[in-house]
Amino acid sequence: MSISNYIDHTLLKSSATKTDIKTLCEEAKKYRFYSVCVNSFYVALAKHLLHRSNVKVCATIGFPLGAMSTEAKAFEAAKAIEDGADEIDMVINIGMLRSKNYVSVYKDIYDVKLAIGKTPLKVILEISELSKNEIIKACQICLDAKADFIKTSTGFSKSGATLTAVKMIRKTVKDKAKIKASGGIKDLETAMKYIDAGANRIGTSSGINIVTDKKSKVTNNDY
Repeated sequence: MSISNYIDHTLLKSSATKTDIKTLCEEAKKYRFYSVCVNSFYVALAKHLLHRSNVKVCATIGFPLGAMSTEAKAFEAAKAIEDGADEIDMVINIGMLRSKNYVSVYKDIYDVKLAIGKTPLKVILEISELSKNEIIKACQICLDAKADFIKTSTGFSKSGATLTAVKMIRKTVKDKAKIKASGGIKDLETAMKYIDAGANRIGTSSGINIVTDKKSKVTNNDY
């Protein structure tokens, strides 16, 4: 599989304009990325721009803090699906997890999954804010709540993905969920290390740099 098929081409800045989203979608079609990842406001526009292409639209929910009500997250997710989203990336309630209020964390994820049905759900843990034990516990809750992916980071916290965390997540979830590594992945060599560590998807705003890396001519067919 080509490295481009692993990439969620991402633009989540609050200052992103319609022109920026148009450029994002044009790039995604040109380089055949798996998806574009946008804030939920821009889902309908991205879906329109990607009409007749194979590029999917991924919407972020409760982004980037995850601290809004479960009802708000579920509503936002359902609206994103109505607007054409093919996948949902939601932020976990980090405060509730660290407070050991695991029932609330489970309900937060499960209610979003319930709202979107069979649409793939990625749950963002924000690993830079969590201890090893909290990451493992979060993964276990995600599995119980029927999440499809565990995602490492929003890219808006103090740090992003780490190979150690991806390996830990893979060891915890085994083959019961997929992994999206996101945050700070900017070149082909790094992306390949995350895939080797167990990542099924790479979230990055540097997708073009990754796929146009000179090394990709040699290694693309391996991924």
